Amino acid sequence: MHVATRTDPNASPPPAHIAVEPDCWRRAALVEAVERGGGTVVGVDRASALVWADPARPDALPPLLGPHIDWVQLPYAGAESFLDLLDRERTWTCGKGVYARPVAEHALASILALLRGFVPYARAHTWTGPRGANLDGSRVTVVGGGGITEQLLTLLAPFRCEVTVVRRAPVPFPGAHRTTVTSKLGEVLPETDVLVLALALTPETEGIIDGRRLALLPDHAVLVNVARGRHVVTDDLVAALRAGTIAGAVLDVTDPEPLPDDHPLWDIDTCLVTPHVANTPEMGLVLLADRVADNVTRRLAGMAPTGTIDLDLGY
Repeated sequence: MHVATRTDPNASPPPAHIAVEPDCWRRAALVEAVERGGGTVVGVDRASALVWADPARPDALPPLLGPHIDWVQLPYAGAESFLDLLDRERTWTCGKGVYARPVAEHALASILALLRGFVPYARAHTWTGPRGANLDGSRVTVVGGGGITEQLLTLLAPFRCEVTVVRRAPVPFPGAHRTTVTSKLGEVLPETDVLVLALALTPETEGIIDGRRLALLPDHAVLVNVARGRHVVTDDLVAALRAGTIAGAVLDVTDPEPLPDDHPLWDIDTCLVTPHVANTPEMGLVLLADRVADNVTRRLAGMAPTGTIDLDLGY
């Protein structure tokens, strides 16, 4: 940890004094981002704000949250690992929206791989028969109304898909043919060719895709999950894939994660598991650094930051 002591412990640190912790491989890029935004990187005891660089170390954050820290920037779009630390005494921001484009690209690649039969073809050891369907004109249901969905809709536009967005609030989603609320998800699943999960993980959305909802999908439908593994009841998905009641799945996230080597999903030829790489750390760091620089600039200009966490919703 990079810690320095203020000369006057009773003085409030300037807004431009920002700490970047802990010391990890992301830190250098985030230090540069703070400076690019107009801030000065100092030790946490002299800082009024903290950029947290390591998503895997929520345990190391609490000792640094002194009363002089009024803003904390978290690195990932999801804040579930930090929920126990969030308070109303300071502003908390995360990377939501930052990684939307690469994740949307991964979702599109997954959809095409499923519909064109690339998943079972890649596992075949002999010449097999024709299979596949067009994405063009398909009925796509996206669960989630955030940045990933916004970016995915722009990528789907050339394919002339009929897109339904399922979201928490009954507010029309730009670019969607239809918008409905989560409680009505069951009504749209029977008319879905492609189901994409791109929503935040909350107690209300955990297990949102279970055996009952999988059974509502047509048997030619495919599932793409680029959100969180716990959105899907894994045993129910295994049963549906084995029974052929859905045609296939690409899972960038799983429950449990990492997926154990002996898990049955690895042996289902219509299921492809990618190891949470829709946005790799290397891709994401550049995007996160731009968000940090922008938020520092906003802070110094007296503007609200981007990506503020709603403490009531948990994301």
